[in-house]
Amino acid sequence: MNPDPLLFAAIFLFSRARQRVRAALRGDPESGAISLEWIAIAGILVAAATAAGVFFLAKLKSWEAKIP
Repeated sequence: MNPDPLLFAAIFLFSRARQRVRAALRGDPESGAISLEWIAIAGILVAAATAAGVFFLAKLKSWEAKIP
C-alpha cells in the first residue's frame, strides 16, 4: 500500500503553519513571524478551497451518475 502524497503535503504544510504561529506568539524577532492579518487571509483561503473542493466533487459525482 502506497502512502498518499497529498496527505504528506497537507501534514507538512500544517506543521509549518503551527511552527510559524508558535514563533509569532513567542515574539521571537528572528522568527519571521506572520501577522494576524496573514493568518486570517490563510484561513479564508483554506475555507474557500475546501468549499470549492466540496462543490466540484458533488458536481463530478452528479455528472458521473449520468454516464451510462
